[in-house]
Amino acid sequence: MKQSKPIRIFLSYYKPHKRLLALDLSCAVMASLLDLIFPLVTRYSLQTLLPHRMFLSFFLIMGSMILIQLLRSFFSYAVSFKGHILGVRFEADIRDDLFRHMQTLSFGFFDQNRTGQLMNRVTGDLFEISELSHHGPEQLCSSAASILGGLAVMFVIQWRLALVITLVFPLVIFIIFLMRGKMNRASLEVKERLAGINNEMESSISGMRTAKAFANEEKEQEKFQTSNRLYVGAKGKFYKSMGLFHASQDFCLSFINIVVILFGGLLIMQGQFDAVDLITFTLYISAFLNPIRQILALIEQLTSGSAGFQRFLELMRTDPEITDKEGAVPMARAKGKIRFEDVSFSYDGINPVLSHVNLTVSAGETLAVVGPSGGGKSTLCQLIPRFYEATEGNVFIDDFNIKDVTQLSLRQNIGIVQQDVFLFAGTILENIRYGKRDASLEDVMEAAKQAEIHDDILKMPNGYETYVGERGIMLSGGQKQRIAIARVFLKNPPILILDEATSALDSVTELRIQTALEALSHGRTTILIAHRLSTIRNAQEIIVIEDDGIAEQGSHEDLMRANGIYAKLYQVQQMLI
Repeated sequence: MKQSKPIRIFLSYYKPHKRLLALDLSCAVMASLLDLIFPLVTRYSLQTLLPHRMFLSFFLIMGSMILIQLLRSFFSYAVSFKGHILGVRFEADIRDDLFRHMQTLSFGFFDQNRTGQLMNRVTGDLFEISELSHHGPEQLCSSAASILGGLAVMFVIQWRLALVITLVFPLVIFIIFLMRGKMNRASLEVKERLAGINNEMESSISGMRTAKAFANEEKEQEKFQTSNRLYVGAKGKFYKSMGLFHASQDFCLSFINIVVILFGGLLIMQGQFDAVDLITFTLYISAFLNPIRQILALIEQLTSGSAGFQRFLELMRTDPEITDKEGAVPMARAKGKIRFEDVSFSYDGINPVLSHVNLTVSAGETLAVVGPSGGGKSTLCQLIPRFYEATEGNVFIDDFNIKDVTQLSLRQNIGIVQQDVFLFAGTILENIRYGKRDASLEDVMEAAKQAEIHDDILKMPNGYETYVGERGIMLSGGQKQRIAIARVFLKNPPILILDEATSALDSVTELRIQTALEALSHGRTTILIAHRLSTIRNAQEIIVIEDDGIAEQGSHEDLMRANGIYAKLYQVQQMLI
């Protein structure tokens, strides 16, 4: 993707479908060549058959023309059917490569790119590429066959008039092409405005509940109307350009007909031409209208398809920030020892989030991470599965540098329950089984029992087959979080990262699930991020993250005796209970 030219990459997607492409192009050329027969038959009928009263032959030829048109219809059907199948397969191959590549990209990429924009690349842009992939070769071949074949016949009939048409034809195409360019530029502005509307729609629909909660529906309507007005203005410019284009196209095509009549008339006056041949030329000019329109459509598709393909290449040529190093080996099931060695991290390369962190978590130990919001607690944990790469220093698991093992095997050893729970739009069974895709129903139910969600699931209309909705919207916050916890129970990893894992639970449920979490943590290395300090008293080690590093470290008792940041946070929370 990086070294090859765009055209070579584009053509490479035809390789798996060479036979289908050959069939599509062959049928397109045959349909175009059959169109050239009608003016010749008309000329022969007017010059020979009808004047010599060869009526039987005339009717036989007309009957054969019906058969020829049926054959042409078959070729047209094949082009329409097989051509679109080719386009769909072409698009599917590109989408598959694009999605596979997007899965290799790091968290930083998705932090910087909006979901709506990425969706547009996977749908809208690829549709444009798909249209170009099959209509482009079809229109190029069929137009070339029609124009070159028609000109060849006309040169045989009357080379002088054919030469005039050959000289005028490129000029007409050039003028129409200039007008098309103006329309294309207006079309690009329309697409940009439409993308703005899509972004506003995505943001507004996603935040509809927030807008309603703050009674800001009118504000959202104003934002949308602004984008909508810009779109209407851009669309107006486009329609103006489109009107000029069609007017110039009609004039140019009429101009060719005038040139044919003018020069044909002069040749008739000189006795070098007859009226039947002039009619034949006129029919061929009419037959040229469709190829001309195809060429213009091809130019438009080439413009939009090329732009879509360039955006596709831009995304495909985006390197993941984090990759497996050459020679990286799969990690076996880890024992769970974690060590941070002089680790620093910054999201933007300027403002440090963590600075020179040194930390060791023994295998099977529970480490609690506390501190103010935005202090770097979650960031510290996200460095362990290499969601982000340490700017300086190294992270070790079982004394293996995590950069020396494959990301897949590393993450298979780590279970994460995040503060912002994400559930897929599917059933409860599918969401829990996501932790272990080959798990049996019994295993899923056992994990749900451990997460204190099994009884709730059985009370639902369809039990484990209950649909959870987009992002789990059909469930309560506590139910979503317990399903996420059940997912980790099922995965059964040696290392656990619980990022505010009980934050959405009521006090009663939290007490119930704390027992389950402690059972799950037994014999495993657990890193627990929590704001409620009462939930971490039993952690063997507690660190306080503040001002881009570890401010305090020790057991609950040690930190309380030190009467520092942790002790003050704990005392404040106790006063609020």
